[in-house]
Amino acid sequence: MSPYTLSMLMSSLAVGTITTLSSYHWFLAWMGLEINTLAIIPLMTKMHHPRATESATKYFLTQATASALILFSTIMNAWMTGEWTIMNMNHYTSTTILTIALAIKLGVAPFHLWLPDVLQGLNMMTCLILSTWQKLAPMALLVLTSHQLNTNLLIMMALTSMIVGGWGGLNQTQMRKIMAYSSIAHLGWMTMIVPFAPNLALLNLLVYIILTSSMFMTLMALNSTSMNKFSTSWLKTPTLASFTMIVLMALGGLPPTSGFLPKWLILQEMTKQHLNMLSITMAMSALLSLFFYLRLSYTISMTSPPHISNSNLNWREKNNLQIIPMMIMLSMMMMPMTPALMVIN
Repeated sequence: MSPYTLSMLMSSLAVGTITTLSSYHWFLAWMGLEINTLAIIPLMTKMHHPRATESATKYFLTQATASALILFSTIMNAWMTGEWTIMNMNHYTSTTILTIALAIKLGVAPFHLWLPDVLQGLNMMTCLILSTWQKLAPMALLVLTSHQLNTNLLIMMALTSMIVGGWGGLNQTQMRKIMAYSSIAHLGWMTMIVPFAPNLALLNLLVYIILTSSMFMTLMALNSTSMNKFSTSWLKTPTLASFTMIVLMALGGLPPTSGFLPKWLILQEMTKQHLNMLSITMAMSALLSLFFYLRLSYTISMTSPPHISNSNLNWREKNNLQIIPMMIMLSMMMMPMTPALMVIN
């Protein structure tokens, strides 16, 4: 792909997201979502592989369905209320359809089946964009309409996402599918807290983007697409592999990493809402995700094959990505910010 085409597509991604984030009218928000979808499809098919074409087709059909549902719900709401503003969604049927449409856009269970298959057919950079940047616009709409959406439906889908994201990642060996189920589990936490504390959902989204970006950049540097390749990373770059273990622990939510911070604040807010059983279920579902993160850490650190000679070890990375150390530091160093972030809660 030529640099001019790539720059145009990346600019279109930015324009689509910014249009949705800054819009007050539902039609402009829908238009931004469509620009986002149409801009990323050429990036998905640039590998010219049948698997990439399959992923792009699945993604297009899923996102087109979600966009049609969003347009249908907003037209129905405009018919009932006479307004197109995002903050005025008062009709019950419209808000229910909108909740389902945004869940499809994000990949929240039970509308999650497209996400692992789509990520598996893409290269790591497109997976990074799909897992981080493409979540911004739908999550912004979810936060803006959080006080109007169907709360019971959101809680049910969020809890399902946490459980499905944990169980689904247990038997996976491909890193892209593991990251897809990790994304589903994290989206469950964000969706759960949206009706009660939207600011905490945005904090969780920020931490999720930092941790997921760190993980995908590390996988690109290590050239690891499966657990077999991942297990030999310690022999290639011991320093980067050791930092990868920290990122995995942060994704699992272990203290004192950054991933513990949003989970702690979310559980605290849920207990303030007197949802104790729901909080216990959320904490238990986090253990499922933590198990396959620990399994990856064990794979990278303790299952390296014996190496008699040191002559083939690459002590210095060939493709030194300067941004990786900064992202890994953010993965570890957000816990001291907890007193300042407590005002969000």
